[in-house]
Amino acid sequence: MKLTTLIICLFFACNFAAGQTGIPVAQMTTCDNLVSQFLTKYDIPSATFAMAKNGKLVYMRAFGHADLAKTELTQPHNLFRIASLSKPITSIAVMKLVENGQLSLSAKAFGPGGILENHPYLSTVTPTDQRIYDITVQQLLEHSAGWNRDISCVPSPTTPYPWNAGSCDPIGFPLHVTQTLGEPNPVTEGMLIRFLMQKGLNFAPGTQYAYSNIGYLVLGEIIEAVTGKSYEEYLTEDIFAPIGICDMHIGKNLLADKQEREGEYHGNGYTAPSLYGSGGNVPWEYGGWNLEAMDAHGGWIATARDLVRLLTAVDGFSTRPDILSASTIATMSTASANQQYYAKGWSVNGANHWWHTGALDGTASIFVRTNNGYTWALILNKRIIDNRSNQFWADLDNLPWSCVSQTSTWPTHDFFDVPSQNSFDINFNGVSNSSIGVSWQKGNGSKRLLVAKEGAEVDAFPLDGESYAANAAFGQGDDLGNGNFVMSNDANNSVILTNLDPTKTYYFRLFEYNQSASTGSNALYQLCDVTVATATTASVGIAPSLEALGIRVYPIPTRDVLTIELPSQSLCEWVELRNLQGQLLQSVAISGERQTISLEKHAGQVFLLSFFSKDGYLGSERVVKQ
Repeated sequence: MKLTTLIICLFFACNFAAGQTGIPVAQMTTCDNLVSQFLTKYDIPSATFAMAKNGKLVYMRAFGHADLAKTELTQPHNLFRIASLSKPITSIAVMKLVENGQLSLSAKAFGPGGILENHPYLSTVTPTDQRIYDITVQQLLEHSAGWNRDISCVPSPTTPYPWNAGSCDPIGFPLHVTQTLGEPNPVTEGMLIRFLMQKGLNFAPGTQYAYSNIGYLVLGEIIEAVTGKSYEEYLTEDIFAPIGICDMHIGKNLLADKQEREGEYHGNGYTAPSLYGSGGNVPWEYGGWNLEAMDAHGGWIATARDLVRLLTAVDGFSTRPDILSASTIATMSTASANQQYYAKGWSVNGANHWWHTGALDGTASIFVRTNNGYTWALILNKRIIDNRSNQFWADLDNLPWSCVSQTSTWPTHDFFDVPSQNSFDINFNGVSNSSIGVSWQKGNGSKRLLVAKEGAEVDAFPLDGESYAANAAFGQGDDLGNGNFVMSNDANNSVILTNLDPTKTYYFRLFEYNQSASTGSNALYQLCDVTVATATTASVGIAPSLEALGIRVYPIPTRDVLTIELPSQSLCEWVELRNLQGQLLQSVAISGERQTISLEKHAGQVFLLSFFSKDGYLGSERVVKQ
């Protein structure tokens, strides 16, 4: 192996159809062949692979099928679980707080004066092992806090989790945790931490190395305590957004709740009791453990491109601006005193390569920063359990290195050149019963697509490298698939759409893109934070604004609750709350002239609230949540 093997980094970590998608790179066809051979050898259904050289994203390809039914080709824009690649992401966030003076590596996590001293749940624990009060931020980052998951802490056999015999990693036995603590299901991050706090430590903090998922959950709680934001909010707003990442999320447990454009996961046939305590067994990868409570140690989903973008923002090279100072990066990537191959959230070696791997049933991932300017990320939707030789992981590690060594001429394009701001504020003007005037505020792309679908949300996406013919007459432009038609494709900010049916509802999305010499003349589309809207020709002609109808929505901006006032209950039958990706978050039937809607459970800052009568769409209000 080019990278020193240390450990497979998460608790647990179909025939391959050789479909390849993404922009072909003539100089790197050998990389395509290497990935295809690897997937065939190990019967892996899907992979996404991105690589940058000297800060430019030169390769971004996908292979196989993204869905369990194998009907959808995987695209580079598909998101997948990345498992323990979440740990270096958490480390970056912690080191940013240290650099900003908001946190110290020597700060204590628990007990009097500790960062979590006033934690609403963990502060009530009275540890049986007082050494817990000695645990520092640095020890949590370096896996030397004192917990050793290889020393059993549960009854044996651990029915119904027999594979956990001899183990003490509570992420693997969620029902045992809630039963022990007398808490309701599903298990939470706080419960997982509390379970180990009550068990005590296996060694004095700072004296040994023992890989710990729970230690990184503690770091997630520390980030929340220091910033006053949720862990996901802090990463999204303070780490990802400044470098142009808007498409990373904490994943969901169940297949039915997957994120838009998220792929699906092929397990190895294992089942486990549902973490919701509902009885019966479920596929291990879909409800056997609580991914949503793994946030800071293994919960993120991402595209390979965004992972490489993040790597190039902390790699210490001058090719792209870093979000951490050189001294902070050096501290983050320096091996710990207890383990020469692990730093603070990163595996490292004497050659100054950094990397991390991730494994869950249904997921295997690796990303790497080399000492000579290469960065890459490779994500699979199946992992191979090979406890005897670890040949699978050796081959996965070696694959990108072989790609580099067998590429003699490197391309000069940069597939990072994606717009960072989409268009916004779609507005409609009624022209006739068969046409609508549409206008919007431009984002920072060179051009944009307006896509429309009749009767349902836009659910197909433009593909990088593809150009599309538009036609303002509905149904005449290119179909992205499933009746999603391209209505406009230019640098303008308005269009009059025709060939519409006044009895139908139309859904719209705007996609910004760049296409230039820098992109190799390829169109590169921004698919997240897209602007969405809904309209009918009849409603646009009747109701140019909600204000004109006497509908009032307040307060905006709000915190958790919106109030709607109507001049008459009969005016509006229901409202729909959507995020900027167009996903329906709530549909609420109107029951009076004054009604409230809770935003408390919805992550995000900007939403679209749309009003509907029995005759169709009335209009929308942009909602800002503080």
